[in-house]
Amino acid sequence: METRIQRHTLSVLVDNEPGVLARVIGLFSGRGYNIESLTVAETDRTAHTSRITLVTSGTPQVIDQIQAQLGRLIPVHRVIDITMETPGIEREMALVKVAGTSEMRSEALRHAQSFGAELIDTSDTSYIFEVADAPGKIDAFIDLMLPLGFVEVSRTGVAAITRGAEAM
Repeated sequence: METRIQRHTLSVLVDNEPGVLARVIGLFSGRGYNIESLTVAETDRTAHTSRITLVTSGTPQVIDQIQAQLGRLIPVHRVIDITMETPGIEREMALVKVAGTSEMRSEALRHAQSFGAELIDTSDTSYIFEVADAPGKIDAFIDLMLPLGFVEVSRTGVAAITRGAEAM
């Protein structure tokens, strides 16, 4: 049995109705599973469905158990492990605030340009950057900003989609 803990991105297609998110969250909290990232949005107004994209970690057995338990919830139509079953693309957006001396902020601006981050607000003492990329790249951007006056970050959570012509 594999005991290595791995990060997985799960995409869950659900009915868009009150209480669905609470049921999904309850499944995780009731079993002591952690949700590292969570995004939810309606994806089809006609069919009244939403996509819940969540990131969690666990052994392969725990991830299989999570998928099976999610699949048994009544409003759930489909569960896909984007990390393993069908390779996908993950993106996240973050707003990153950096404050400090003019020299430090200038250095932050140079690094931001190399990451493709957009300067969306500036003042005499701070910058706010918008960066959209894979979660690991955002982590790397934040790590670069730490010694340059990093103040805070606001992240959206992971949005993910599978590659290829098939829909979820």
